[in-house]
Amino acid sequence: MPPLKVRFIFNPYSGSNRRNPQLHDRAVEFIAQHRLDGTVVSTERPRHATELAAQAVAEGCTLVVAIGGDGTMNEVATALVGTPAVFGLIPCGSGNGLGRHLGIHKAGHGAFRTLLEGRPRAIDTGLVNGFAFFNAMGLGFEADIAVRFSRLTRRGLAGYFRVGVPSFFSHEPEIITVRQPGGTTELKAFTLAVMNSDQYGNDARVAPGAKMDDGRFNLISMPQVGFLGACGMLYRLGTDTFDQVKAVTRLDGAEFVIERSKPGWIHTDGEPRATTAKLEITLKPHSLRIMVPAGGAT
Repeated sequence: MPPLKVRFIFNPYSGSNRRNPQLHDRAVEFIAQHRLDGTVVSTERPRHATELAAQAVAEGCTLVVAIGGDGTMNEVATALVGTPAVFGLIPCGSGNGLGRHLGIHKAGHGAFRTLLEGRPRAIDTGLVNGFAFFNAMGLGFEADIAVRFSRLTRRGLAGYFRVGVPSFFSHEPEIITVRQPGGTTELKAFTLAVMNSDQYGNDARVAPGAKMDDGRFNLISMPQVGFLGACGMLYRLGTDTFDQVKAVTRLDGAEFVIERSKPGWIHTDGEPRATTAKLEITLKPHSLRIMVPAGGAT
């Protein structure tokens, strides 16, 4: 990499940062300890991290680091796509799907060390109706959870269960048409995800074997099931066998057009977004470089 000029972007409202802002001070210490040309800035509002990351690139930063959860990750990474800057991640959110997939599990598990001792890896970027996603996007039940979760003041894994259980019993499946080069698939989807990585977060691997740099997405659709069936699927999420469930549909491809009956919510990396009934999903191969552990998987 070129000489290191680093910008840390700290989200004080994300995950554990809300209760304990010590990672801000840890970043300041890291810069001083390694005598880096670097600064730490804090977000003040939604989408602010994208503005701060774009400013960092404009000012010649070669490494731009997000300190936050999947939403902060998405905002910072969005500004770095197709730029010379390398993305760094200090994950401290509720799911940390991207970080876990790449071997950066938590802020205290070597994440800071990876910024200097790791290696840059080029990963694919997804776009859905112009919104970038790096780990996953989805609709249906999981988008409903994202909307409910975004309104909580206390989050964490327990928060997913607090919003997920009532949503599971109230959400209705919808008829979805999936078009891709070579074919059309009709689905009655309770939830549907387009995965760039193998998992949502918390090691819930919905697309076992998925890779972030192969120029392909994995589309995973699940129909409505009963409570016992859902419990079985939850078990399979942790055993790399989720896609072996007969009721689960798995498609792969570099682009999809998804058509539903009406506009509604989707999520991009867990962040809810209201958009149109038609979803156009495309892929930018190897468009974001991210620092990963040197000994991690290729």
